[in-house]
Amino acid sequence: MLSVSLKNIIVFVTIFLVASSPLTASENSQDSTEKETYNPVPAIMHHISDSHEWHFWGEGDNSVTIHLPVILWSEDGLIGPFLSSKFHHNDDGHHVVEVNGHKLVRVHGKIYKLNDGQQNATFDDQHHVLNATIPIDFSITKNVASMLFALVLLLIFFGISGSKAKKNKSAPSGLLSFLEPLVLFVRDDIVKPNIGKNYQKYLPYLLTLFFFILMNNLVGLLPGSANVTGNIAITLVLSFITLLVTNISGNKSYWGHIFNPPGVPLALMPIMIPIEIVGIFTKPFALMIRLFANISAGHIIILSLISLIFMAQSGLGDIAAWSLSPVAVMFVLFMDLIEVLVAFLQAYIFTLLTSLFIGLATVDHH
Repeated sequence: MLSVSLKNIIVFVTIFLVASSPLTASENSQDSTEKETYNPVPAIMHHISDSHEWHFWGEGDNSVTIHLPVILWSEDGLIGPFLSSKFHHNDDGHHVVEVNGHKLVRVHGKIYKLNDGQQNATFDDQHHVLNATIPIDFSITKNVASMLFALVLLLIFFGISGSKAKKNKSAPSGLLSFLEPLVLFVRDDIVKPNIGKNYQKYLPYLLTLFFFILMNNLVGLLPGSANVTGNIAITLVLSFITLLVTNISGNKSYWGHIFNPPGVPLALMPIMIPIEIVGIFTKPFALMIRLFANISAGHIIILSLISLIFMAQSGLGDIAAWSLSPVAVMFVLFMDLIEVLVAFLQAYIFTLLTSLFIGLATVDHH
């Protein structure tokens, strides 16, 4: 009973402090020296979105940032490569750079190429650039750099484990003792039961899929890391590959169930066939949304909990921030542990459903 009461008190105090922060700030807004309540939305959106530099921590001259190469392709040809550090603020406060006679402006992470003869960008009511075109961006962004980092880690881990497995025929140890059960789990509990006798044909792809998602999920939990699997463009590509593999592998029975559903009256065929065709795309679409939403939600929740400290400090002062800090940190640690579980769970679910879709497309119906 005491522990339950203590939890209720902590939750009540947390809710009270968070709810009171904006109220206190609004009551003191008449004081010109009073700071505005901290708004966590820009920092959170900056973290979960992609960018042309990899910012770790700090601000201004004290910040730790890796400036990444920018590579663009426009109707005039290749622009770059050049480092994103070349962008500087102009008199209007926009990030601009001139490369090989091309004037570029960066707005909300997107790079525009100003039309010939234009010196400054003009905007509409929605803050879209009017006098510019959007070149094709082949830059090494934060998400791309993070994926390359995860790839290097996977190559190192499996390279070490593979060489050890060839030399040592005894019980696995060290890193091999961690990776081998995962490989066997994917093979024996995910791929083999769902695909059947031809599972070995798809095993390399499904193992790659599982460990790619898992490694990027885990790397994304590190401080200052990128939100790779929480980027819908990444999950879109993964789902599109699943769509291709599934439908290219589809046998006669699979396509027959789509264009000639068995047991369906002829009068219902005009209804059932479009539904079956839509089902081809809704299955990978569900994969895309599930991975994107779960990983992004985890990042947003963790950053929101941390932001409570700064909201309390800006609204109620340092004492409130120090009082709220232990509660926020405990919740953040708890969420981090949950996110480790989610990292494995989402890799498992994506691989499981992909195996199931492939199995349904390749199974022989008698």
